Amino acid sequence: MKKGITTSTAEKKETPEGLWSKCPECGYICTMTELRENLFVCPKCNHHHRIGSAEYFEILFDDNKYEVLFENIRSKDQLHFTDLKNYGKRLEEIWAKTDITDSIRIGKGNLKGIPFMVGCMDFEFIGGSLGSVMGERIARAIDVCIKERIPLMIICKSGGARMMESAYSLMQLAKVSGKLSQLTDAKIPYISLQTDPSFGGISASFGMLGDLNIAEPGALIGFAGPRVIKETIKKDLPEGFQRSEFLLEHGFLDFIVPRKEMKEKLATVLSLFKN
Repeated sequence: MKKGITTSTAEKKETPEGLWSKCPECGYICTMTELRENLFVCPKCNHHHRIGSAEYFEILFDDNKYEVLFENIRSKDQLHFTDLKNYGKRLEEIWAKTDITDSIRIGKGNLKGIPFMVGCMDFEFIGGSLGSVMGERIARAIDVCIKERIPLMIICKSGGARMMESAYSLMQLAKVSGKLSQLTDAKIPYISLQTDPSFGGISASFGMLGDLNIAEPGALIGFAGPRVIKETIKKDLPEGFQRSEFLLEHGFLDFIVPRKEMKEKLATVLSLFKN
């Protein structure tokens, strides 16, 4: 009776990792191929999965052709910071595991034939945290934008400032904000796209300084997290608090753009700015 039913452990076939994906919002299970073809948006409930800079660059730039700038700038452990692990050692481990060199990558290419500069944060690099390298890369990108008269977009995906760099990290808020004022003086557009999550020093500075502040559907955006706010004010928070739809309703955002419509919408906006 047992023949053909029980399988020895040695003969069991494990499903390779990374073939399937389960939506955290509705539980829908689909293949990674299907999810990728749908631009990492759940086919059932439209939940926007978190993606990295490589995926955003592929969505935005024509024929997936772009130049990555300022990769030679790397973080240093100036303060010899140690928490659970030495900061210098933490950086070395991340660089060994991934080809991402810091929490933001700067890509330059064309969007529907329009020259475009995009700075995109990678959450997998220490939570997309704002450090001195992120500030310097954005500052240099702005210099190129002013010189070549190219519009800039920063895709925010961050937990906030990087504690391992302490004041060095916090100084980047003022530094980038100051550089963006130069971009404004040169009459070059800056678009801030906020994705899930955009928190802390990012939202407290350049994340909210765009000529257009836009967001993906359902993105969590704020300064402190909902749990911290709830514990501080001792009150229940409104439903959907800090989600992009709530912020749009309260005038914090200009519009929400689904990932599938992003390229077309940005091309329209840039054409209008140009003229």
